[in-house]
Amino acid sequence: MNALRWSERGLSSLTAAVAVAIFGVAASLAIAAAAIGSATAQGKAAAAAMDAIWRQPEAANDVRTSMMLALVFMEALTLFVFALIFVLNGTVAGLAR
Repeated sequence: MNALRWSERGLSSLTAAVAVAIFGVAASLAIAAAAIGSATAQGKAAAAAMDAIWRQPEAANDVRTSMMLALVFMEALTLFVFALIFVLNGTVAGLAR
């Protein structure tokens, strides 16, 4: 990607400020969507695991291990979105200078 500054592209500082503001709103919505989706999925996974343990208590260790692994993967996706937003924010803010 060509990393020209906004001024080098012939855009005004107002255009750059609007672009950064729009990115900020989009980033906030992306983080919120990732958090809501992850929380919903984690709640459903935990409920299903508790139901499985209630139905078959002797398999509790296996169910618990599988549930923890699934919860880790769900949370990792949320953290990847969070990290991606910071990386993209640095790119957009760097272009706005």
